[in-house]
Amino acid sequence: MTYWELFLAFFIPNIIGYGGGPAIIPLIEAEVVGRYGWMSAQQFAETLALGNALPSPIATKMAGQIGYEVAGVGGALVAVLATVVPSLLLMLGALGLLYRYRDSPRVKRMSQWVRPVIAMMMAWLTWSFLDEGLQGAGMLHTLLIGAAAAIALLHFRTHPAFVVLAALIYGGLFLG
Repeated sequence: MTYWELFLAFFIPNIIGYGGGPAIIPLIEAEVVGRYGWMSAQQFAETLALGNALPSPIATKMAGQIGYEVAGVGGALVAVLATVVPSLLLMLGALGLLYRYRDSPRVKRMSQWVRPVIAMMMAWLTWSFLDEGLQGAGMLHTLLIGAAAAIALLHFRTHPAFVVLAALIYGGLFLG
């Protein structure tokens, strides 16, 4: 029964929520804290803070953590699957439709409009990360990490995971 409740607690917010992780957090809280009482509001806030401190989507991190606390490894797996499956199914359906009509002039026009939108979203994300870095770490550290990352990525063709790891180590040593 616990696995089914975990599945519902994360599937329902993810299927009815719109706007991604931050938009569904209150829905998850209503299920986890209000409906099932698996944790207090304070514990949920701490889980949210921990999830925000780590990279990757917030909803999947929280699902894994809460699922693990409620029902161990199996609970974490069920909660993460309940979080990911709705988006995965919709994405597969949309890709199937796009593939079926890929030669349609309308689909071609639509895909031409998507590229600039994605570019603008990435530019906005980059700007917000830069602004956050300048406010948190300061100009010197932000420029040093940015320049070192650019050199490692572009000149030495270092894998991005290693660049992120190096930045985390730098931050832990010099900014922590």
